[in-house]
Amino acid sequence: GLGDLQGVIDRVGYLELLGVDGVWLSPIMRSPGADHGYDVSDPRDVDPLFGDVETLRRLVETLHAARMVLIMDLVPNHTSVEHPWFAAAVDAGPGSPERERYFFRDGLGEDGSLPPNNWPSVFGGPAWTRVTEHDGTPGQWYLHLFAPEQPDLDWSHPDVGADLDETLRFWLDLGVDGFRIDVAHGLAKPDDLADLPDDVEIAQLVVDERDARWDRPGVHDVHRRIRAVVDEYPGAATFGEVWVGPVDRFARYLRPDELHFAFHFALTGAPFEAGAVREAVDSTLEASRIAGSTPTWALSNHDVVREVTRYGNGALGTARARAMLLVELALPGIAFIYNGAELGLPSDFSIPHDRLTDPTWERSGHAETGRDHCRVPIPWEGTRPPYGFSTADHTWLPMPTSWGRHTVEAQIEDPGSTLSLYRAAIETRRSWPGPRTASVEWYGAPSGCLAFRRDDGVVCALNTSVRSVPLPHGEVLLSSGPLTPETPTGAILPPDTAVWLRPH
Repeated sequence: GLGDLQGVIDRVGYLELLGVDGVWLSPIMRSPGADHGYDVSDPRDVDPLFGDVETLRRLVETLHAARMVLIMDLVPNHTSVEHPWFAAAVDAGPGSPERERYFFRDGLGEDGSLPPNNWPSVFGGPAWTRVTEHDGTPGQWYLHLFAPEQPDLDWSHPDVGADLDETLRFWLDLGVDGFRIDVAHGLAKPDDLADLPDDVEIAQLVVDERDARWDRPGVHDVHRRIRAVVDEYPGAATFGEVWVGPVDRFARYLRPDELHFAFHFALTGAPFEAGAVREAVDSTLEASRIAGSTPTWALSNHDVVREVTRYGNGALGTARARAMLLVELALPGIAFIYNGAELGLPSDFSIPHDRLTDPTWERSGHAETGRDHCRVPIPWEGTRPPYGFSTADHTWLPMPTSWGRHTVEAQIEDPGSTLSLYRAAIETRRSWPGPRTASVEWYGAPSGCLAFRRDDGVVCALNTSVRSVPLPHGEVLLSSGPLTPETPTGAILPPDTAVWLRPH
């Protein structure tokens, strides 16, 4: 009930049918699973839950035969507590060379019982955990910006970079096409590890420039090192998870000797409102213009509420999510689709508390349920769980009993389904000659609407208002919903709908 690499191999035909160009896998390296694989104990092996290195090799070969690429998740900010380095560091004691690969510090207070600084963990609670030394006494503290099972590496230590070089070459030699780099803006820490100002909002991955946990100058040296290795493999690429708001600072990660691409999350976080969507598009395009890079777009991922739920849930959320798909795929650059979005899946907030797996649930004192709501396995066929996802009766997260209408089987032959819209949109997008520049031309539009033209002539129009509006004259290529009724002067764009057209 967990899903594995052979399962992905078995579904490559579906990926071809959908029309995507590649697959990004969340972490599959050996891990005890404290944070769904983002706590890596051996970065150069596949966890037995998912298969083995040979299975991954077969997946790469199968995808390449289908003219698709494979991007692996890379976790360079931290390891698992079960990594040999960390076990050696705890055993070696204070002041040892083994502890220098991590951030071990003495505690504050007369007995060292207070954390070394006031930094919080993203998952709740302090970002420090105290170890017990061999003599049974409370010892030093180690830094973990995420869960205690994920101690942060000190990238100023030469062993850390050398080991990652080896990891990169291991997977690239296997045929992997590149890496999505987790927490790409958090790999460097200030030397003094000083307290954060009291008025800094501490719950987010990045808030402002005063938050010393993120976006430090030294992080760019790390990306230059990664890029130097990846450049040894023509065609390989890196995609950074960069939660940095100011476009000028975001653009620094995309300099010619750093990341090839970076996730800019403005569109992911934008509400369904024309002004907010336009602002998100403009900021992403501006960052790409500054860096001279290709923009990336995503409406959801494994860390956020799925778009159907985020935009309103039910029929309203589905209509808006369909409309935003056409906006995303009309934009120049690389579009990412989170698995299940093509089925119109909502986030599931009905998961029983005793089935929650996200570390945020425990770390927040059961105040935050975490991200499990968007990680429920996708349904393939049938009318009851597990919908063909597994031969087991139970899946690692429970699947709603109401998801029979969302299965691939239920949608594949339905021309009005969300899956059919995704297939049509991707196929239509492939037929275009493609934009020559990472820019769009904005049209004047009624209040609550937006419209832009790509430089290949295709226009995308979106109506986020509560009333229908007339469309410009032209050939309608695809719409996210019905455009009727029509008037003698042309088509009408209803609320919560988007359209692609080629003007006369």
